[in-house]
Amino acid sequence: MPVIKSRFRPAWWLRGAHAQTLWSNFFRIKPRLTIKWQRVELPDGDFIDLAWSGPEEGRTVLLLHGLEGSISSDYTVGLMRELNRRGYRTCLMHFRGCSREPNRLPEWYHSGKTSDPQLILELLRDQMGIEIYAAVGFSLGGNVLLKWLGEQGASASLQRAAVMSVPFLLEQCAQRMNQGFSRIYQRHLVNTMRRSYKEKFTSMVSPLNVDIDALNTFWKFDDQVTAPVHGFKGADDYYRRSSSRQFIPRICVPTLILHAIDDPFMFPHTPPRTDELPENVWLELPEHGGHVGFISGMIPGRANYWGEKRLAEWIDSA
Repeated sequence: MPVIKSRFRPAWWLRGAHAQTLWSNFFRIKPRLTIKWQRVELPDGDFIDLAWSGPEEGRTVLLLHGLEGSISSDYTVGLMRELNRRGYRTCLMHFRGCSREPNRLPEWYHSGKTSDPQLILELLRDQMGIEIYAAVGFSLGGNVLLKWLGEQGASASLQRAAVMSVPFLLEQCAQRMNQGFSRIYQRHLVNTMRRSYKEKFTSMVSPLNVDIDALNTFWKFDDQVTAPVHGFKGADDYYRRSSSRQFIPRICVPTLILHAIDDPFMFPHTPPRTDELPENVWLELPEHGGHVGFISGMIPGRANYWGEKRLAEWIDSA
């Protein structure tokens, strides 16, 4: 049975799910990296920005960030530094509109848009001679990666993959984020998405006629913005077709799924069941860890970012 008994033990001073989730946002000193930027011009007239770090001779690992994430996210630079330390070259793919300026087209990114990572893999291979050895996805980026791996099946070009804190069932996540303290996370993220929308459509005409300030939940935003812009019938159709859990049984690449039962973005029953896992997908499901947290450490204030080290260890363990 492809289930791993986790060695993770949360810091005793950060034991709760919200403490694990919020610590890095408020208290972590972001690791410093030397970043090389690359803009990839796409066939449809848009662009994607890549952020590179690490030794050019190292095997390349592609990173996919979470909702409204970027190179400014602590978890991305944390994992990049850990992989660089192990000799890997890392490439963070910014989803459309998530880098230093809005993208050019009305569409941007969503939880099921796998065509852009596929395009980047092909462009890097065909134009730069770079074969991506492995890929790692966080949260939304993890959902995209699992969906892509399932769609590709045996044709996937990667040798390893890992994901953390994936919203496996998007409808359940939208429900969970509208309950209790999780509504604080929802408010913050929806406000960020609304700001991005307004910034994007100051330079182009929006294809939608919506009162963006009235969209105060994930479901409302996805139903009125994400779905119509990207060709879905509504939020329910978008959630159904883009949720990654249904694609996991078809994954052929050795893949680690690291997820906390107490993730406040999801219900405890949101992750896949063991009977849904193919033989080369391993589920590591500690009781604690929050959302993109997994912080250990015995001394208060001295955090050990265990989750990032665990993902790097998995990529390096082939």
